[in-house]
Amino acid sequence: MKNKVVFFILFFLVFSSFKTDQPKITIFMIGDSTMANKKLDGGNPERGWGHVLPGFFNEEIQVSNHAMNGRSSKSFIDQGRWDVVLSQIKKGDYVFIQFGHNDEKADTTRHTDPGSTFDENLRKYVKETRSKGGIPVLFNSIVRRNFNEEGILVDTHGAYLESPRNVAKEMGVTFIDLNKLTHDLVQNLGVEPSKKLFVWIEPNTVPMAPKGKDDNTHLNVYGAKTVAKLAVNALSKEIPALAAYVREYDYVVAQDGSGDFFTIQEAINAVPDFRKGVRTTIRIRKGTYKEKVIVPASKINVSLIGEEGVILTYDDYAGKPNVFGENKGTSGSSSCYIYGPDFYAENITFENSSGPVGQAVACFIAGDRVFFKNCRFLGYQDTLYTYGKKSRQYYEDCYMEGTVDFIFGWSTAIFNRCTIHSKRNGYVTAPATDQGKAYGYVFYDCKLTADEGVNEVYLSRPWRPFAQAVFIRCNLGKHILPEGWNNWNKKEAEKTVFYAEYESTGEGANPQARAKFSRQLKNLKGYEIEKVLAGTDGWNPAKNGNKLVEVVR
Repeated sequence: MKNKVVFFILFFLVFSSFKTDQPKITIFMIGDSTMANKKLDGGNPERGWGHVLPGFFNEEIQVSNHAMNGRSSKSFIDQGRWDVVLSQIKKGDYVFIQFGHNDEKADTTRHTDPGSTFDENLRKYVKETRSKGGIPVLFNSIVRRNFNEEGILVDTHGAYLESPRNVAKEMGVTFIDLNKLTHDLVQNLGVEPSKKLFVWIEPNTVPMAPKGKDDNTHLNVYGAKTVAKLAVNALSKEIPALAAYVREYDYVVAQDGSGDFFTIQEAINAVPDFRKGVRTTIRIRKGTYKEKVIVPASKINVSLIGEEGVILTYDDYAGKPNVFGENKGTSGSSSCYIYGPDFYAENITFENSSGPVGQAVACFIAGDRVFFKNCRFLGYQDTLYTYGKKSRQYYEDCYMEGTVDFIFGWSTAIFNRCTIHSKRNGYVTAPATDQGKAYGYVFYDCKLTADEGVNEVYLSRPWRPFAQAVFIRCNLGKHILPEGWNNWNKKEAEKTVFYAEYESTGEGANPQARAKFSRQLKNLKGYEIEKVLAGTDGWNPAKNGNKLVEVVR
């Protein structure tokens, strides 16, 4: 029996490792300028719809866009570009194929004939994709904005639109009629409104086109995102397996131009003020964003969803002078400020990178009903400032690190299954709980760790006399001192603080040696998560996630 148990454990571990190491699915894109990634020099607003496509999928999908300006189905092969793509395709990958705009050109290096050489090239792409275990998808060309005097959109592609359809039918390939989708879009918008999809630039507004530009073929950021959404919706219907990876966000932030904005603050500024009853979701693509971010009180119900590797960082600190030569102070040092209620963040690192220079806040939270999931908070002294006196905050599976008082402030906050890491000797928390408040900080099932050599850390000291901190079922490393709690040389605070533990474990758990003004709870009555955060509106993120509560504003 014992051998069977060992076998199943080993089987589970091997299988789990296999799942974790499975390669991502790649969508390879081959085509022309209407699909291609664009250079961003001079504020270039042009985007191919493939450029912005990554923002529509989760991280299990990787988009590898090989589409190039000016390429036809012929020149893409002749220049060796297809060989590069073909060498990378693995089983289960997709190849999105969209040519036609440049196959229509007269020059011999690009020209093909529909029903003949154009179709032969499409068949080659399909056949060779399948030979590698890939899944080909054929698209026809997006529409040109070509209105006649009566305001009717007139086709410019002719039979080139039918070749992808015909080859798809002949070879049993998924076909997306992107021409019809974009034709209907542009026609329904009409002559003037449809310009907002394309690269129409007023003179002296964009450095890359000082004289302006009227382009009825190529898309701008808004147009590319709109067309990509049409394509993704169509793909979801035609390929259910791919639909499982689709995600839709209101805005995407990306430093490579694949989003709506380059900075997080731009996206937040674009959120309508007091948008009620619905979340505004902002996807942040991988990268380090050095900017001070402010979520104002008018930007309610905002969600920031980061890809793996998103870092929001800045390097202000309390002693750093502002433009008037005054010290910024602790509150002025933060990398991120959250005032808006019902804020949600996932997979984001909030960092103050100024180093060990005194107080330097990574995140300052004043808004109510704020939820962080799988986020990291990096700094030294005063890393996480739970500022709002009426603020309730919930941290799930997060990581916080610092040295002295690196979790501090007035708010009621729950830390659930978090890792709390001390970089030097000091104090984990410094609550400033107001007199009469039912709760301060509550840590559930957290793990307290430390750098090598760190061996004198207190769980808390009272920034204000009625400080509250409770550690429930937490695993305490050996760096936690036997007395556990510090009175900050405020003997009178020992009578007013509420410092307690329940079933602490680990080398730092030492209930017999704890400071006499602390407590060991006998049960958790009154410390259920849903009760600590309930307030008057019943907010319960541990059960309901980031679902909005009904409140009257």
